[in-house]
Amino acid sequence: MAHRHDVYEYGIYREHEIKYVGKFGAKGEKRAKKKKATPEQVKKQNQYNREKKILRKIRCNFEPGDLWLTMKFPRGTRIPVEEIKKVRKAFFDTVRNKYKKRGQVLKFVYRIEVGERGGIHFHVLMNRLDGIPGTAEIVSEVWNRLTDGRVNYEPVYEGDYFKSLANYIVKEPTEEITGQMTLFGEEEETKIFVKYDCSRNLKMPEKETHKYKRRTVRKLIENGPEPQPGYYIDRDSIRYGVNPYTGMSYYYYTEIRLERDAGEIRREREDLCRRSASTSPHP
Repeated sequence: MAHRHDVYEYGIYREHEIKYVGKFGAKGEKRAKKKKATPEQVKKQNQYNREKKILRKIRCNFEPGDLWLTMKFPRGTRIPVEEIKKVRKAFFDTVRNKYKKRGQVLKFVYRIEVGERGGIHFHVLMNRLDGIPGTAEIVSEVWNRLTDGRVNYEPVYEGDYFKSLANYIVKEPTEEITGQMTLFGEEEETKIFVKYDCSRNLKMPEKETHKYKRRTVRKLIENGPEPQPGYYIDRDSIRYGVNPYTGMSYYYYTEIRLERDAGEIRREREDLCRRSASTSPHP
């Protein structure tokens, strides 16, 4: 076997990861010489892996109409990390119970951040609760009661929006923000500001593995991937090359099912914005 082809299929997406795993390589291909990875290469690869993992979770568990929330503490708030954790627990426990009473399960991904001026805020991607009161009203009421703070929100939609969320959720803090984090305690305590977390009920796509003896990554690079019937290739998702610290070649790409045209997606996005505006909370 020269290459392993892993396929992750979920929703409208089919992700392909083709990696060279043979001992001596496929015909016409040899394993490249290993190189010692630079710190920058390691950092870049780790960041890509984090983005890929959270993007799969987002695509697998959320859909257009769910909400991206920014929940802010009052200006000038400076409280210990332990108090922030208590607010976090009280918030999610309360909202979860409200969803449960309505017969729905709460799903979320969140990250706590410190702004460049030291302001604390939560970013939360949350599945939408239909009916009245809706998610926006519930979140605003609970957050205001716990912190006296405010909530901004917007509905999520297809396309590059989920990619942008994935990138934002796992981004590294800037030097300015890292400096502000020291106001909240020692390095171990402030780790809460540099990582994301999610509800335990989120699903991950299952992996289907195929083995190839003849088709090489070189051929794939020369001809490009071919979409399955009813799908198209997301050209921005194509990545290929040689891993510098394993010497193994790889090729990644994503197919997206042809369901709707761009006009229909745009109209849906506009409709979601109108729906959100009609139920705008006033905490």
